[in-house]
Amino acid sequence: MDMWFDRRTPDGSETRLQRSLIAEVPVAIEINGLGYAVMMATPTDLEDFATGFVASERLGAAVDVGSHQAEQGVVLRVTLADPSTVIERVRHRTTDSSCGLCGIDNLEAALRPLPRIEAESGASSAAIFRAAEALRDHQPLNRETGAAHAAALCSAAGEIRLVREDVGRHNAFDKLVGAMARQGLGWDGGFALISARCSFELVEKAVLAGCPLLAAISAPTALAAERARAAGLRLAALVRPDAMLRLVP
Repeated sequence: MDMWFDRRTPDGSETRLQRSLIAEVPVAIEINGLGYAVMMATPTDLEDFATGFVASERLGAAVDVGSHQAEQGVVLRVTLADPSTVIERVRHRTTDSSCGLCGIDNLEAALRPLPRIEAESGASSAAIFRAAEALRDHQPLNRETGAAHAAALCSAAGEIRLVREDVGRHNAFDKLVGAMARQGLGWDGGFALISARCSFELVEKAVLAGCPLLAAISAPTALAAERARAAGLRLAALVRPDAMLRLVP
């Protein structure tokens, strides 16, 4: 969608211009016929989103995803081979992004133990710098709107293999993981690169996806760093053209 704005500068000048705005719509997720969550997301790559979402929610693998346009948004109907975990956790709720905590109603469940990462990444710091420099060229939605987060699958050499974008940083990562699953792609010694703050939810999504190394443009939270270290997830943060931080294992 395009809308008109008045651009004003500190010297008092004013220019009228038209800008593209990113789409953000309610996306209802139904799993085996049960309403599970309503997320606010960008309505692109939604089959990827649903596939990654159920994986990050620890609900199992999606065997089928259907996308249906509704009057006020989109309904994603997901079929799991085993719906038992959904029946236990299902509830109707609305949130602003797929943070990985839907259906969680107590503190112990929110901080469930994570599996240990067994895979390793062969990516050097030079490879991370290379991918970070190239990421902008793989973000058409952000280039158009200035409001999209990105999550990228990168090779060990720092080549960007796959990118997904969304208004929500959690959604972008779910879309990436879902796209990888649907295309049969693995990490193959590479890493994930995100254009957002490294919160504990993104660390959790990376670990559950078996990602060996997560690189973020911004800093991690304390909990994110603790959870990454405990799970054996290699973490690179504040990735800038001249420096980055690597979490000491």
